[in-house]
Amino acid sequence: MAHMYTPWFFFVQLLILVAESRAKVPALIVFGDSTVDAGNNNQISTVLKSNFVPYGRDFAGGRPTGRFSNGRIPPDFISEAFGLKPTVPAYLDPNYNISDFATGVNFASAGTGYDNQTSDVLSVIPLWKELEYYKEYQKKLRAYLGEEKANEILSESLYLMSLGTNDFLENYYIFSGRPSQYTVRQYEDFLVGIAGNFIKEIYSLGARKVSLGGLPPMGCLPLERTTNFFGGSECIERYNNVAMEFNGKLNTLVGKLNKQLPGIKVVLSNPYSILLQIIRKPSSYGYENAAVACCATGMFEMGYLCNRYDMLTCSDASKYVFWDSFHPTEKTNSIISDHVVKTVLKVFL
Repeated sequence: MAHMYTPWFFFVQLLILVAESRAKVPALIVFGDSTVDAGNNNQISTVLKSNFVPYGRDFAGGRPTGRFSNGRIPPDFISEAFGLKPTVPAYLDPNYNISDFATGVNFASAGTGYDNQTSDVLSVIPLWKELEYYKEYQKKLRAYLGEEKANEILSESLYLMSLGTNDFLENYYIFSGRPSQYTVRQYEDFLVGIAGNFIKEIYSLGARKVSLGGLPPMGCLPLERTTNFFGGSECIERYNNVAMEFNGKLNTLVGKLNKQLPGIKVVLSNPYSILLQIIRKPSSYGYENAAVACCATGMFEMGYLCNRYDMLTCSDASKYVFWDSFHPTEKTNSIISDHVVKTVLKVFL
């Protein structure tokens, strides 16, 4: 007879899970680079912006927000999956205030990295400054909700970190400074050290649930493939190998932090394998093109080079894995986010 109750039992369990998910994580707090920037760069003096069309053309209201995509980005999808709001606003956006930020806030800045030298390249917000903004946010939250309620939100929130690609592609492999100081493996260790210190710092400020983002197969970004003339515009395997190696080191760091810091739960949200799978078998996911992006020629354009005057921009971004030469389309962001929620972040649901 027991099997007759099984569907109901699972249905009730699911309802409980959904109800708990709404309570368990009251807000998303986001640090990182353009993979997760919701528009902070709009407010600073940098060439790296995306607050103009065709960016955001598939976003609610068809408006560009400063997200580097045609629509939503991973924190937006993750927030929604946790029963929170469908978009996580940028901290520096004057259209939002602490009542909005109480259920989710985004400190990310396109072009930044773990290494301060990386953020200097395009004059964007360094990671230490994102942390300063977070401390300011804590003060505002306590003033808004009172000490006790604010502290509860800060400790129950899910902290997302997504950065590291720029340290390699915008810094190490372009400028001579860091390579003259570090081999690539030493540089990976240098960055992992910064990641560890950052997590210890937010832990000391109250964070207990942390998702550390891994690197994508960065040798397959259209911009990198374009530069691979002699390799027939295939993925640059050397870059992919570095990403895998770095992700392995981040995984080790996660294990260490979980042992060292009482009460913390750190997980590695690694987009590498799912994105590589999509790039290798795009048609299984309903894509027509994985090698070049939707915007303009799709080979090298991003930011101001991806603009409304380019007649080559594709009409249906959902057929493309990448929106511009460095960033995925909304559809790809959705698939990656869904994968990460179901395989990794489910521990926080």
